[in-house]
Amino acid sequence: MIDIVGREYKDFPEPKELTSHGDARIIAFCNQKGGVGKTTTCINLAAALSEYGRKVLIVDFDPQGAASAGLGINPYNVDNTIYTLMNNSKLDPHDFILKTKIDNLDIIPANIDLSAAEMQLVNEVAREQILKLVLDPLKADYDAIFIDCQPSLGLLAINALVAADGVLIPLSAEYFAMRGLALLVDTIEKVKSRLNPDLKIEGIVTTMFDKRTLHSNEVISSLYGGFHDSLLHTVITRSVKLPDSTIQALPITHFERNHKVAQAYFQLAREVITRGTVK
Repeated sequence: MIDIVGREYKDFPEPKELTSHGDARIIAFCNQKGGVGKTTTCINLAAALSEYGRKVLIVDFDPQGAASAGLGINPYNVDNTIYTLMNNSKLDPHDFILKTKIDNLDIIPANIDLSAAEMQLVNEVAREQILKLVLDPLKADYDAIFIDCQPSLGLLAINALVAADGVLIPLSAEYFAMRGLALLVDTIEKVKSRLNPDLKIEGIVTTMFDKRTLHSNEVISSLYGGFHDSLLHTVITRSVKLPDSTIQALPITHFERNHKVAQAYFQLAREVITRGTVK
């Protein structure tokens, strides 16, 4: 069997159970274009990993608070957010972690207050390192820490890339989304060369794919041609079930686990474990 870009189809194996937790890898979900399924992929991949026994922390790093809302937390009803932590190095980040309805999945929320951080960070010493200092003490408690970045390449995104071990790039199967990919990769390479030499691109996750349209097929073929080694095998298709699950503040893996998109996220979880992105 072959997949949609002509590669041999892969069904990644069930991961082994972990005997202990900790030494998390920090993964930034980054794309400067909005509406590409970034937050949806962050939430659903985290939820799928949690079902495989991995302990995952999502750090909502978007002033819109979409990841928080998507997990049933009203970001405007919480005082302890990632913004508060970044403004006070004496606070214990463990006190800012909220449990979600999903076992093994926690979150540090964000809200509109975070939008002020860009200007405030400008005058800070080692301004690119602030998020890293916040998250490093949490690595011993989790197997993965996911940073859900806002759709921009500003100072907040640079903080996320400096804090991260790797980057997952959700990219919708659309021409305009693909156009900005080269700029994003260039930004990642600059951060790698100047601020975080261990940073690596873990992969590009194709989202919102519609096999019925010539446009989607052409985009994914172009992606495969230009980013062969980085393009992950798992493809997330369009589905009305994704916004339905968002309204219910549940990952689709829990809202309708037998749906093909839910199964795709379980496949993606197995793939990132197999690739070593998450242990």
